[in-house]
Amino acid sequence: MIFSFDLLFEAVLFGVLLGSFYAAVSLGLSVSFGLLDIPHVAHPALLVLGSYCTYLLGLYGIDPIVAGILLMPPFFLLGILIYRFYYEVFEKRGSDAGVRGLAFFFGFAFIIEVSLILVFGVDQRSAEASYIGSSWEIGDYRIPYRLLVAFVVAIILTSSLTLYFSKTFTGRAIKAVGQDEGALRLMGANPVKIKQLAFGIATAVSALAGAVLIIVGPVEPALDRIYIGRTFCVVVLAGLGSMSGTLAAGLILGVTESIVLMLFGTSWAPAVSFGLLLLMLGIRPQGLFGR
Repeated sequence: MIFSFDLLFEAVLFGVLLGSFYAAVSLGLSVSFGLLDIPHVAHPALLVLGSYCTYLLGLYGIDPIVAGILLMPPFFLLGILIYRFYYEVFEKRGSDAGVRGLAFFFGFAFIIEVSLILVFGVDQRSAEASYIGSSWEIGDYRIPYRLLVAFVVAIILTSSLTLYFSKTFTGRAIKAVGQDEGALRLMGANPVKIKQLAFGIATAVSALAGAVLIIVGPVEPALDRIYIGRTFCVVVLAGLGSMSGTLAAGLILGVTESIVLMLFGTSWAPAVSFGLLLLMLGIRPQGLFGR
């Protein structure tokens, strides 16, 4: 194909918007896996569950973003229940909790997927809103409002989590719990309750991210398999537990994927996340912004 700066600019612009979406759907994993060292491979399945819950609320005329916000409290409670079960059955019993917990979260993701198939079938579901399907025209460029919504949500979530983790005692305790539980106990904080709270926050964030997911495109029960590689790529690329790094890593993945799509076609785009993941693990395992 003939190289064109206009096509490159369009690819970069689309990649930035796509990357902000990748960051939004990865922030919950950045908390659960990056800060808590929990092998939360069920994170994409919870995203899809949030999307379907958003779809159900949409049947009553509720805007997807409003639905995502309304779903955050019940998902927060769900996250607390999931962590309590994980702690009592796996983490509390020994050092191999990571391996056994990995099987638990894979099983949990499978249960979510099968349950969604039984309830909704295998057909795709979409959300309805005035901005879905519309575009903002700037000269010769058309920017989908659905991606602009993802960009705004990603900025708000990243800023909110960054401020919470850096400015509050509980937030700093969450950042510290994965590094030194003993020191955290000396500060008067219970590591188990801190992890429980953090996992609840991660799951609540996934509810809003799930709303963004169904805004960006139709969802189906098996969609979580596509986002396992992308979300883990963003979190590892960022450096485990870095909220601002997650946004930056999402932008890197989005721009790279968009350029690869432009140059080589759609068949190569899904391989970008795994390629970046392997490259980062080989060159800088702690990630771009890792400690």
